[in-house]
Amino acid sequence: MLPTEYAHFDGLALSALLYGKQVSARELMTCAIELARRRGGALNALCYERYDESLELAARAPLQGVFGAVPFVLKDSSLASRRFPYSIGSRLFSDQQAPYDATLVTRFAAAGFIPFARTTSPELCMAPTTEAVRNHGPTVNPWDRTRSAGGSSGGAGVAVATGVVPIAHGSDGGGSIRIPAACCGIYGLKPSRGRVPMGPARGEGWGGLSTDGVLSRTVRDSAAALDAIGGYDPGTPYASPPAPPSFLQLLSQRCERPLRIARWSGAWEGIAVASECVAATEFAAQLMRAAGHEVIDVAPPEIDYWKFIDAHMLVLSASIVVAVNAVTQGRPAREWQHQLEPAMYDGYQLGTSLSAEQYIRAINLFHAVGRCLESHMESVDIVLTPTITQLPAKLGVLTMNDDFRSFRRKVAEYTTFLAVVNASGQPAASVPLYWTDAGLPVGIQLIGHFGREDRILQLSAQLEAAAPRGIRSWAEELASNSTPQRTAK
Repeated sequence: MLPTEYAHFDGLALSALLYGKQVSARELMTCAIELARRRGGALNALCYERYDESLELAARAPLQGVFGAVPFVLKDSSLASRRFPYSIGSRLFSDQQAPYDATLVTRFAAAGFIPFARTTSPELCMAPTTEAVRNHGPTVNPWDRTRSAGGSSGGAGVAVATGVVPIAHGSDGGGSIRIPAACCGIYGLKPSRGRVPMGPARGEGWGGLSTDGVLSRTVRDSAAALDAIGGYDPGTPYASPPAPPSFLQLLSQRCERPLRIARWSGAWEGIAVASECVAATEFAAQLMRAAGHEVIDVAPPEIDYWKFIDAHMLVLSASIVVAVNAVTQGRPAREWQHQLEPAMYDGYQLGTSLSAEQYIRAINLFHAVGRCLESHMESVDIVLTPTITQLPAKLGVLTMNDDFRSFRRKVAEYTTFLAVVNASGQPAASVPLYWTDAGLPVGIQLIGHFGREDRILQLSAQLEAAAPRGIRSWAEELASNSTPQRTAK
């Protein structure tokens, strides 16, 4: 199999070839590694590559799970893997090594994924772009190299979008799966809180905001992956409602009835939304109505958005302190502060001044936001919003060369519709249905009720099939040997 052929298939199609003995796992890994070197390297999407070792693993790997033995990448988050060190995009954390595999890593393996590298992330996964100093340059958008690929799962977005892998690990504590999905023109589902395991070493991340998942080029790959990795992890502090027998099988079924979908007509605090992002939601609404669903325009729920963002900042700053103190082990700040980017060190200082009362109040505010969103959705099945408020950010605009509060406020204006869904724990997906005349993808977000990934996936599959140019356009774009790229006008 040639790399260009490999890049044409999604994960389930590759799995069918493997189980049908039409291709070997080593052949697939050879293709993935060649594309990783050519495309992933050019766009600065990968780190901690283990190419030779992974080729040997693929050569003797048994076929297992729904994906058989498909090449895969893990995000450079702190997800524990005995095979791969991690840095979380930080010079301070470079080459940390876990002595065990996280529960999710074990489930990825059982699903039939063979990781061969990690994907780049911003420092401590706390930015909507991937421009970490530790990565020696930004991870750039495959459609326009003057723009960001998104973050914090930016490298994962590039790896999937350019065909290096059909599906990749990501994590989302404030939009970090959905942002790169929107920027790179792929599909990204943030599962419900408690759907995907975080054990065995921890039960939550960022006060319950964070969850792991995948990014993919097709909806069915994300559905199959959720079937494989989802499920209760004994001892976890959270549990989502029971899943259906198979999310994947639901994609071939019609929705139980026409859905009632609310489109938010604006953003909180008068935050500007680009005309292209508004047009994307209108395009999605037209497709939904054509499929028989009802779409109504409503105002977003009444949330004190800046108060929520302040609470979000406090919890993030507390998380910085916990992470940094664990690796510095009591050493004075003068010995290591230069290894953190300015915004992260300022966030560390903010976190050290945080009181227990402030932290508890922030968590309580998250829970109040969750109740507000679910109450707002009582009469509807899905909420439709833009994924991000602007086109993919230009490189250098959202870097960490700022104080923490100023940086986070800029982020909040770019990702306005995202972190609130992390606070509520609801599932949400970014779907790439719309493209600008200059060739940039524009994502739309679908927000579902807690535990109702089924509705999001079914509607996403309908949109995927109906859009004249959406997720499946990558099959044609990747037919050439060159890295897909367009320059925005």
